[in-house]
Amino acid sequence: MFIVKSYLLAVVLCFITMLCWGSWGNTQKLAARSWRYELFYWDYVIGMVLFSLIIAFTLGSFGSEGRPFLEDISQASAQSIGWILLGALVFNVSNILLSASTSIAGMSVAFPLGVGLALVVGVLNNIIFHPKGTENIPLLFMGVALVVAAIICNGIASGKVSNEQKNPAQNRKGILLAVAAGLIMSFFSALVYNGVDLDNFAAPAPGKCTPYTAIVVFSIGVFLSNFIVNTLVMKHPFVGEPVTYRQYFHEGDAKTHLVGMLGGAIWCLGTALNYISAGMAGASVSYALGQGAPMIAAIWGVFIWKEFKGAKKGVYGLLAAMFCLFVAGLALIIVSGN
Repeated sequence: MFIVKSYLLAVVLCFITMLCWGSWGNTQKLAARSWRYELFYWDYVIGMVLFSLIIAFTLGSFGSEGRPFLEDISQASAQSIGWILLGALVFNVSNILLSASTSIAGMSVAFPLGVGLALVVGVLNNIIFHPKGTENIPLLFMGVALVVAAIICNGIASGKVSNEQKNPAQNRKGILLAVAAGLIMSFFSALVYNGVDLDNFAAPAPGKCTPYTAIVVFSIGVFLSNFIVNTLVMKHPFVGEPVTYRQYFHEGDAKTHLVGMLGGAIWCLGTALNYISAGMAGASVSYALGQGAPMIAAIWGVFIWKEFKGAKKGVYGLLAAMFCLFVAGLALIIVSGN
């Protein structure tokens, strides 16, 4: 299987993770023109499962190092599988809340607030439970502090958006959903890594999983939990009327379904690369870099989707400050792990 052997390559893969995690929301925006996010999310999780299997049977099976995917999953312990499935459930709840926030408040609000908060709390969780790669904790904390400042700038900018552009009550609901999503999301990676041997991908401890097995089990866990989590949201949506499975099978065309699956594939690619790089960069650093995704999502939201068009004076200055603070924070996070 493919194993990362240099810190530089691990950082590069984490940046690709950041691009993937910050860009999949575009597929939701595209599908939202004719498709509710609750229905989009089914295609999204199907895309995750399919792409995880592609990765497992290619990068996770080729080469002479490590256990190939089928051999690895056959020896995985129930405990390791359980940790990964628990992480999948936690992620699924948080990601549905994030999708709801995106549909209400837009990418440039939901991602910086939700994923940014997940970065801050998630880094702390990974430091506590998986400290490898966090030798320079002061620098890591400084980087995270700059990200917090960036989140605050985004929150202020969101509050300044004119009432003509967004319904204030709906915008507040979107912000609250993003905060809830971020707090819940911060736990998923630490849970998943309990089932993975981060110290030795080439010869993992018996019962532990390689990253390639982890991403498949995780994706299947998200899919299975979706029958409970997303079904509840479909029947009791945060906004609008309830939606049904009949609508999913009869109202969506092939293009709409493929857009949702593409979103899941993009997210899955980013997550797989994040898991692969965690062995060299450490859980905290790889997670923190990947969760720089809000900067990417904000760029999409501001410049492509024009979500702040018509905003009051000073908003674009705050957004510029947010971008600068994110870049500076990510730079310190990179240095902290080297």
